[in-house]
Amino acid sequence: MKWPKIRIKRADAERALIACSAVLVLALSVTGRNSTMEPYEEPLEDIPVSEAAASVIEDTQQTVVYYEDGDGYLVPVQRDVPRQDGIAKATLNLMVQSAKNDMDAARLGLVPVVPEGTTFDLDISQGHARVDMSNQVMNAADKQQEENMRTAIVWALTEFDTVKDVTFLVDGQRVSALSHGTNISGSYTRVGLNREETEAVFADAQEVQMYFPAQDGRLLVPVSRAVYASDDMATAVFEFLRGPKEDSGLETPLPKDVQLLGVEMADGVVTINFSKAFTRIAEQSDGGVQAMRALMLTCTRYPGIRKVKILVDGEPYQPPVDDVPTFANIAQEVAVSYPEVMMIE
Repeated sequence: MKWPKIRIKRADAERALIACSAVLVLALSVTGRNSTMEPYEEPLEDIPVSEAAASVIEDTQQTVVYYEDGDGYLVPVQRDVPRQDGIAKATLNLMVQSAKNDMDAARLGLVPVVPEGTTFDLDISQGHARVDMSNQVMNAADKQQEENMRTAIVWALTEFDTVKDVTFLVDGQRVSALSHGTNISGSYTRVGLNREETEAVFADAQEVQMYFPAQDGRLLVPVSRAVYASDDMATAVFEFLRGPKEDSGLETPLPKDVQLLGVEMADGVVTINFSKAFTRIAEQSDGGVQAMRALMLTCTRYPGIRKVKILVDGEPYQPPVDDVPTFANIAQEVAVSYPEVMMIE
């Protein structure tokens, strides 16, 4: 007889264990009333604190980790980690392939980008971060992993206000390139996250960054696109409306017949006027939530923008998202979309 698979969420398992413990304590207390033995009280300092209790009182802070998805895109994820000194180095360590890091990333449908066993020495001074990587960094599977690793490290470190640019060493030495030819000899800033491939880019082209939903709908993926216009709000919204490239593996967030009627900015508020077809986002499987989040994040990456207001044919429209998200992907929210935390065969 083949037994069915049982899927148990970690939270449910913890609750079951706590409930069983409570029943056992109650049973022992009842038995103890009928016993002539002297009661034994364990010293408080000898009682271990459970993981569940520790997690409640643990002081945490937020950091942004860059993982890779199944299509090779870098995906930023905001995670809560224990508060600690050296949070920048700790963030890099979370991106190294290991049993624990692989599991944490897999819960989000992602994978770490740094080869297993890689360690870091990090020095930050006057806005410059120098990353000294151990020789295991040379074990990347291919050039794409190397390039994604370099970009992920740069973007993760420049999330911190104290870092403006990043340089690399390997085992304390200057190295011009990694094993598959990826250049690490320069000083790197955050440019070109998930750049779209294009046949030719002219010298005067600029890049705009947009967010598009992945096909499974759980994640928002940043994409950089070369444009022959200014990198401003109106250009970004227009390119967002065009959607990702057909072969990108990403979803077009808005109906294709939506027209952009105008974009205005005043006092930190961007007002976007769409045609009536915009209201059909409510027909999407999530009610248009991810489409609106992607639009908001595309807009709020510009300095000073604190609110996105939507009009449809000039009339106010109430979107399915009330607040402007501060980040694209929050680990706790994404993990909810993956119910099979633990599987017992």
